[in-house]
Amino acid sequence: MTMEQAVITWIHLVSAAIWVGGSLFIGAVISPLLKTMTTSVEERLQFMIKVGRRFNKIAIPSLIILIGTGIYNSVSFFNNPDFLLSSSYGNFLIIKIILVVALIIAYAVHVRIIRKDVEEKIISKQLSETQVQRLRKKIIILGEITMVLSVAVLFIAALLDAGA
Repeated sequence: MTMEQAVITWIHLVSAAIWVGGSLFIGAVISPLLKTMTTSVEERLQFMIKVGRRFNKIAIPSLIILIGTGIYNSVSFFNNPDFLLSSSYGNFLIIKIILVVALIIAYAVHVRIIRKDVEEKIISKQLSETQVQRLRKKIIILGEITMVLSVAVLFIAALLDAGA
């Protein structure tokens, strides 16, 4: 392995740690802890939106770097489509790409749902209790989908690294 490849792999792994680690921390630590701190669904939603916006400042660049370094690491397979389609490594790479595309879509929808005007409506209490509950449920489901896809991508990456 060349020094260049080692640095690219390191950048890829650090970006994955930020993306997946941060997402897991928010979902597994902050969210449950928040339930013990306030009973107000609006307050929890406002806090989680603020946490999400703050996290996105490092998460989005990390995701972009992950995609870029992933493409860089896969260029040799894209140059040889026969190997991509005829080897187990190539098949796992295709599965990983599909999962990454699904992840990007889920994350984009998640971010789109909690845009600034929605946050302002929550703060100014312009949404009914039913609307807040519906919004909360969508955010939780999309967050869970994003997390499951992220962990699945990591698993496929481990299979690829093992030479599967």
